[in-house]
Amino acid sequence: MKYVVLSFLTVGFIFSICLGGAAADDNQKLNVLFISADDMNCDLSVYGNPQVKTPNLQRLAEMGVRFDNAYCQQPLCGPSRASLMTGLRPDTLDMHTLKHELREKNPKVVTLGQMFRDQGYFSARAGKIYHYGNPSMIGTDGNDDPQTWDQRFNPVGIDRSQQEKITRYGAGRQNDKNLGISMAWWDPISRDEDHTDGMVASKIVELIKQKKGEPFFLAAGFFNPHCPYVAPKKYFDLYPLESIEMPDLEAAKKDLEDVPTMAVVRDKKNWPYYFKDVSVEEARKCKQAYYATISFVDAQVGRLLDALEEADLMEKTVIVFWSDHGYFLGEKGLWYKRKAFERSARMPLIIAAPGLSKDVATQKPVELLDLYPTLAELCGLDAPRNLEGASLRPLLADPKTKTWIKPAVTQVWHNRKSWGYSLRTERYRYTEWLQGKAGRELYDHANDPEEINNLADQDQHAVLIAALSKQLQPFVRLKLEKRPK
Repeated sequence: MKYVVLSFLTVGFIFSICLGGAAADDNQKLNVLFISADDMNCDLSVYGNPQVKTPNLQRLAEMGVRFDNAYCQQPLCGPSRASLMTGLRPDTLDMHTLKHELREKNPKVVTLGQMFRDQGYFSARAGKIYHYGNPSMIGTDGNDDPQTWDQRFNPVGIDRSQQEKITRYGAGRQNDKNLGISMAWWDPISRDEDHTDGMVASKIVELIKQKKGEPFFLAAGFFNPHCPYVAPKKYFDLYPLESIEMPDLEAAKKDLEDVPTMAVVRDKKNWPYYFKDVSVEEARKCKQAYYATISFVDAQVGRLLDALEEADLMEKTVIVFWSDHGYFLGEKGLWYKRKAFERSARMPLIIAAPGLSKDVATQKPVELLDLYPTLAELCGLDAPRNLEGASLRPLLADPKTKTWIKPAVTQVWHNRKSWGYSLRTERYRYTEWLQGKAGRELYDHANDPEEINNLADQDQHAVLIAALSKQLQPFVRLKLEKRPK
């Protein structure tokens, strides 16, 4: 009998460690380094675009799993980040805009960092995790949630303090207040640490050193590559302007011929590039600047990885890199986010977890709200029972597992008369605008990864569309006051 009891305890201990669970003392709990970028798409060398240099994200991917088909719940900073940090969909939170209303509408919600705090972790962030107006709210708490953190840090770099030096195009040429959505750039001769994101990295490096003896949840929230596109000149120099290619506008215009009007309702007025009177060459400069800011963020990620290595914490830390949504850079003549196309809904996601898969990728569709249950399971914590995502641990253990069949759902909401939902399976993207009343889209990613040909009106796909529509319906839970009267 004594032997049976000992065996049971041994098995239980091993099971706890395999899950990354907490053992008896804090030294055996897994830490979490939670790294975010703002508006970063998958134009990255780590995702197969050799032009855009991201060696440190490649380094991270070699330590873990790259998710090739990861999607946000809404391609807009505020609702996307609130959804990720609560594990709940925008409809559940009733959050679809940039308003600061998380606790107002959901006073009892337990956020991701709050869960870690409640269960013995030190929880802190530097920079942007919840929504911030960028750059207007840099240096403030923005739309942050105090209950998530033990400590919060809001550095201010020259990208904010000297923003009058930023070059503006289009509607923002003479408008200092319009930088939050702008075609604008600046390439100062400066140090990384002169910029807000460099300061964010420095603070997290400091906290890693200070807190290495206790379990921590540390969030590094980088503001780049969100516009205005500002980074030290050395990162711009990585991308000679003549090497930056722009999509042909005649072909781009044809791409939109079979798309429902509502799909690009915000983009049609001043097409292309969103703003009136932006030239192709000005857009090219902004694309160069966007790539420069990506490499700037990548360098800061490298500093964080170095700090973990120096503190001997690599085997004790789950590392997550994510962006809140994707981004258009002239494809289809479009710019920015807030669209249901792949380039807007998809973003990079990389997870490195001790004892699980390394240097592999998965093609399974996953969602940002899956991160909450994933980190709870890996760290052996009790998560709220109402989470709407699913733990990614099965994919971290076996990226090709056939048991993962969950689709990804992204929604777009402009106003009560303009909204839609998009479902992504391993092969297809299917979108309904006003539940099909304002149009549908169907793209076959096996043959059309750029979503050029909308198949929704072709009779041969009627059965498939009916099946995908039925699969999508349970996710359409927008409140009546946000629908047409």
